[in-house]
Parts: sequence; structure tokens; C-alpha cells
Amino acid sequence: MQPIAHIYNDFPTKFGLPRQSGMSAHLLSRIVMEPAFRDPEAFRGIEAFDHLWLLWLFAPMGKRRWSPTVRPPKLGGNKRMGVFATRSPNRPNPIGLTRVKLVAVEQDAADGVVLTVAGADMMSGTAILDIKPYLPYADSVPGAAAGFSVQAEPLQVNIPAHIAALFDDKQLQALREVLAYDPRPGYQDDPQRTYGFAYGKYDVRFRVTDGTVTVTEAVLQNS
Repeated sequence: MQPIAHIYNDFPTKFGLPRQSGMSAHLLSRIVMEPAFRDPEAFRGIEAFDHLWLLWLFAPMGKRRWSPTVRPPKLGGNKRMGVFATRSPNRPNPIGLTRVKLVAVEQDAADGVVLTVAGADMMSGTAILDIKPYLPYADSVPGAAAGFSVQAEPLQVNIPAHIAALFDDKQLQALREVLAYDPRPGYQDDPQRTYGFAYGKYDVRFRVTDGTVTVTEAVLQNS
């Protein structure tokens, strides 16, 4: 197998990424194809689909040895579950699966066909192995059991006006969505600690107290 494309967005690092695809519906990403796969014919008919599946590589995994059990952050990092009962990146084959909303299909003078998608849970620069259409009649199972991975209620988000003004509307909406679902590891809950992650041009720093996420500052990253 070989990467057919790479995805680019406002998350250059792992920390802060949405925990699952679709949890930040306003997070936009660009999929840029590798030169060998830029033939427009390969995308004929793709505009007819609302959503796509992306198969991709956990590049930061490197050559780490896989483990039969992992500690899911969802369970506080203290309880082990079988790797095949989780979405942990520490797998025999470090392959991810993500559902995204197709926003636009554009022809770029330099990059050929470029797909704009929303809702990805992937770091900027991640290699994509394949793109497939999402079929609601076959892929959706309403009421399916979610095991131990039950979604918690979103937190309240407080972003001061002077910090909010640093981002455009889409970036700000995506940032609110990411913060609402608490990007901290499940086993960390220190109201006095300031956490942070890279987002766009800034290092966004925040605290979580009594069910509210407050952004304390956004520091311009070194160019």
C-alpha cells in the first residue's frame, strides 16, 4: 500500500484533536492528492455523496510494538481493555477509519483535485490510504450498542472576546466544539492546571473548572 493523499487542517499535533470523527462538525480540512492520483476521472461522481470514509495511517505511531490490551482514556486510563475493543492507535496495523462530510470538490492549479471535508479527527499532514463513499443505508446502524464508550455531556465553553477575535467564524466554531468535549486525557482533572494545544497559528491554553472550559490565552506560535 502507498499513501494516495495527505490531509491538512489547524491541528499540527495530536493533543486537542476531536476524540472521534464528526464531533467537530465545523473543523475544515483539505485533502491534497499525491501526483499519481490527481486524475479528475478518479473523482467522477463523488459530489453526489454527502459523506466519505477515509482510511489513514497513525503516522506518529512509528514502529511501536502493539499490545493486546490498552488503557482507554474514556475509562480514566486505569482499566485495561482488549485492543480490538478500542480505537487505540497502538494496533498491529496502525490504520485509522474516519467519516467526514464532503464540503467541496475543487480543481487547484498546483494540487489538482482538492477535497474540502468537515469533521475529521486527524492531525495535519496525516497520510490517507483510501477514500470511499459513505452509504447511509449500509453504514448506519441506529441504536447500536456503544459498549463502554458512552459520550459524556458537553462542557460549557468560555472564550473571552479578545481571544475569539483571533479566529475566523469556522475556526472559532470548531474550537468551541473541541473544547466542549474536553480534550484532556480522561484521567486528568486538575482545576488548577492550565492545558494547551496548537491550533492554527496559536497555542490555545485553557482550564476546566466545575463543568466549564475557560480559554485563558492564545499565544502566537513561533514562525
